Amino acid sequence: MNENQGAELKRSLKAEDILLQVNSKTKLGDLRKIAKEIKKDHELAMELWSTEEFLPRLLAILIMDKKLLSQDVINKFDKDMQNHTFDERNNLMDWLMANQLTKDKKKIALMKSWENSPYALQRRAFWYYQARLRWTGQTPPDNTADLLTAIEATITQEETEVQWAMNFTAGWIGVYDEKNRARCIKLGEKTGLYKDEIVAKGCTPSYLPEFITMEVNKRHNI
Repeated sequence: MNENQGAELKRSLKAEDILLQVNSKTKLGDLRKIAKEIKKDHELAMELWSTEEFLPRLLAILIMDKKLLSQDVINKFDKDMQNHTFDERNNLMDWLMANQLTKDKKKIALMKSWENSPYALQRRAFWYYQARLRWTGQTPPDNTADLLTAIEATITQEETEVQWAMNFTAGWIGVYDEKNRARCIKLGEKTGLYKDEIVAKGCTPSYLPEFITMEVNKRHNI
């Protein structure tokens, strides 16, 4: 018996039953339905996380107890995520941020400390959260000037996954903060990031001059 088989035998019947409901055809909406039935179950979440599989880990995130997500636990998750593909690990961290970390004041404070984290996914979460504060229509904190200064200074040297989140933040600042709009557009022109990106019809490009112009126009046409 190998180690993985031993781990499988130790899973609870509840975990095995849930795993039978999750397969390659399972959609995010399906995971949310399953999670709604389970509610919060941290022990089960850890069993699902231990499968090392992408969809069970997404489900695990939905049913975790956010009060138990210490920095050490998140660091462990971060390390585990590195075994996934680039897109999967970004999705896992974004899902954790949106479904758990933003739901608790202490976890929000933790995320705010990650701007210079040694972990790229945690830096990504810091920036994605700053963008989220703006695109969801919440009143953003008074840190816009500091954020833009940091983005201008470091975005071209950042890891790809962090770079996208920084660019996304600059985009939403440019959309909602008229006095900084020209600055954000200029940033995009200077870096050239995503200028040659090909996007599907109906999707908004990430290149800041186009992103900001299109999103501003959408809001003027409402």
